[in-house]
Amino acid sequence: MSSSINKKDLEHLAKLARIELDEAEEEKLLKDLSNILDHFKVLEELPTEDVIPMAGGTDLMNVFREDEERINTNQGAGVDAFPETKDGFLKIPPVFE
Repeated sequence: MSSSINKKDLEHLAKLARIELDEAEEEKLLKDLSNILDHFKVLEELPTEDVIPMAGGTDLMNVFREDEERINTNQGAGVDAFPETKDGFLKIPPVFE
């Protein structure tokens, strides 16, 4: 199969991606991209007339609860059992010094 990507196209893509390629990398990438594009050409030949189109890929639904104000929280619980507190917050030793 003939490749639909050439060196000029590859250089343009590399410029858009802001990557620099040496000659060996260009050759390998040209070969790899050509193989990938050739594979898509093979896939295009598959009969898909009887395949039902998908509109998302999953039937899962959001199961999160509604965001509601909670009056009874346990904020502050256990503060008296913590070794050190300041202004109602738990004080821990510094992680980074």
